[in-house]
Amino acid sequence: MLAEPDFIGKHALIADDYTANQEMLQEMLELLGFRVDVAGDGAQALQLYQENHYDIILMDIEMPLKNGYEVTHEIRKAEGSKKHTLILALTANTMAGDKEKCLAAGMDGYLSKPTEIKRLRQKLSELLQGQPK
Repeated sequence: MLAEPDFIGKHALIADDYTANQEMLQEMLELLGFRVDVAGDGAQALQLYQENHYDIILMDIEMPLKNGYEVTHEIRKAEGSKKHTLILALTANTMAGDKEKCLAAGMDGYLSKPTEIKRLRQKLSELLQGQPK
């Protein structure tokens, strides 16, 4: 019912240390048509990134072992100019300047938590179709 033709078969990684967020995001993404992997910390997110191809990574900012900024930096460094994996900051950090900090760190978009499926669908459509942040 909710599956988007543009999302069916796409592969997403959720990098978030909070189980309730993981479960909610996984359910929403699967309803939209994504295949989903989940990482509970930054180090695990990097390992999964190295082992798989992802169309998009939903990146929490505050995680153990490596935070979202560190993971993004390492992904961008590893990619160089050869490829570009989309990274969506999905964070409870909603203070002035947080969005800009995420974008400056190399993330492609920003969405505050908690989110609803309608907002998530819209942001994913924008990013996957190369529209503005």
